[in-house]
Amino acid sequence: MVRVPKLTRAEVAQAARNPLLYIADRWTPTERTVRRAALSAVIMSVVIVVTGGAVRLTGSGLGCPTWPKCTEDSLTATSEMGFHGVVEFGNRMLTYVLCAAVGWAIIAARSAKPWRRSLTRLGWAQFWVVMGNAVLGGIVVLVGLNPYTVAAHFLLSTALLTVAMLTWQRVGEGDGEPRPLVGRAVSQLTWLLTAAAGLLIAVGTVVTGAGRHAGDSSDVHRIPIDWKMITQLHADLAWVVVALTVALWFALKAVDAPAGPRRRARDLFLVLLAQGVIGYVQYFTDTPEILVGLHMFGSCLVWIAVVRVLLSLRERPADAPAAPRPAAGRPEPAAAG
Repeated sequence: MVRVPKLTRAEVAQAARNPLLYIADRWTPTERTVRRAALSAVIMSVVIVVTGGAVRLTGSGLGCPTWPKCTEDSLTATSEMGFHGVVEFGNRMLTYVLCAAVGWAIIAARSAKPWRRSLTRLGWAQFWVVMGNAVLGGIVVLVGLNPYTVAAHFLLSTALLTVAMLTWQRVGEGDGEPRPLVGRAVSQLTWLLTAAAGLLIAVGTVVTGAGRHAGDSSDVHRIPIDWKMITQLHADLAWVVVALTVALWFALKAVDAPAGPRRRARDLFLVLLAQGVIGYVQYFTDTPEILVGLHMFGSCLVWIAVVRVLLSLRERPADAPAAPRPAAGRPEPAAAG
C-alpha cells in the first residue's frame, strides 16, 4: 500500500490555483521521461489520423450523425447504430487519449528542472490545436462530410503533428540561439523541399475529396474536379519532392555536411519510395480501402521525415539561462492562456 500524504488547506488552495506549479514543485522528471512524453504526443497524432481515415474508409463518417452528442438523445453510440456508430464514436474517444498524451507532455515539460518556458509553450500549442481540430471535426459531421472541411480537418492534424515533432526535437536541445550546420543555399533548398512536400499533402486532400470513399453511403458532396487530372498532378508533385530530396542529399554530400542531415535526407528518400509504391498500386487497383489507409499513414511518415530533415540543419546549444520560475500561487502566462 502507498501512503497518501496529508494535504493542508493551503496546499489544496495552491493546487487549485496552479496545478502545474503544484506538480512541478513535487516531481522532477528525467529528460528521458520528458522525451517519452513528447513522443507519446507524436504517436497519438499519427494514430488519430489513421483512425480518422478508418472512419472514412469504412463509410462511418456519419455513424454519429450529430455533435457533440452521438445522437440527439444519446452522448454515446447505441446498439441500433451498429458497426458504423461504434467506429465513429471510437474515433471520438481517441481524441481524449490524444488530449491525455498532450497533457502528459505539458506536465512533464513544466516539471522538468530547470524549467524551459519554450517547451511548455509548445505543449500548450499542441493542446489548442487539438481543441480547434475537435471543433472542426464536429463541423465536418454537422455539414454532412463536406470535402473541404474534411481536407481542412486533415491539414490541421498535420499541423498538430508538426508541433508535436518540434516539441520532441526541442527536448534534446538547449535554448540558445540556433546555429546553422549548412550554408544558406542548402538551407534554402531544404525550405523549397518542405514547401513542395506541404503542397503535395494539400493536393492529396483534394484527390481524396474528389475521389471515392466519401465517408458515408449517403449522397455526400464531392469536389467538382476531374479525379484523374488531380491525381496526375499529385503524382507529378511527388516526383518533384523526390527530385528535391535527391538534390538535397547530393548537396549535403558536396558541402561535407554532418552525418545527421545526410541520414535524415536518406531516410526521407526511402519513405518517399515506399509511399510512391503504395500510391501507384492503389491507383491501378481502383483504390482499395486497405491501401488508402496505408497511404494516409505514409503521408504522416513523409511529413515527419521532412520535418526531421529541416530540424537537422541546425543545432541549439544548452548554454541559455533557464527561465525564472513563477512565484507560488501565480498562474504562468502560457497556462493562463
